Amino acid sequence: MVRSSSGIVAGLTAAALAAIGFLAYQASADVPSGLGSSRAADSSTTEAAKAPRDRQHPTALPAASGTGRRVVYSVDDDRVWLVGAGDRVKRTFKVTPGTVDPAPAAYVVTSRSGKITGSDGVAVEHVVRFTNVSGVAIGFSAALNDTTSTPAPSKKLGGIRESREDGTAMWEFATIGTRVTVIK
Repeated sequence: MVRSSSGIVAGLTAAALAAIGFLAYQASADVPSGLGSSRAADSSTTEAAKAPRDRQHPTALPAASGTGRRVVYSVDDDRVWLVGAGDRVKRTFKVTPGTVDPAPAAYVVTSRSGKITGSDGVAVEHVVRFTNVSGVAIGFSAALNDTTSTPAPSKKLGGIRESREDGTAMWEFATIGTRVTVIK
């Protein structure tokens, strides 16, 4: 029996698509929990309301900001806490947010870049990303010129800028899979 060349091509194409589908399934099955999405599986530790603050110690870690090793980012206070084992604050610092804020929730660090050009055209380093909002990547970074100026409100920017010193601390602390808790 003689097959036409189009039948052979169709058969090879079907076999190739099946192989690609199987390999894609295997790859997704091996991804650690939480890394395949921008949100952690359990966001129950994050309150939608503003987390209570210690008025006498405004830099103190807010109550209801989760437990365990994590990054805590307050959208309202423009502050970050790097929290180690035993809920001990290793470092806290002010940041300058982009124009697009992440929703209060629990996330994980999904990607990192050593040095890139930010979406605002500024050269940045130590980029630590943890979610996307309407196609805008949200993450922490430090400008190489060490500026943390407020971005133009007309642009959709997700970069949360920190000083270079704080950016280095974030880079060393927040590796892939590290929890990031966003609070109001």
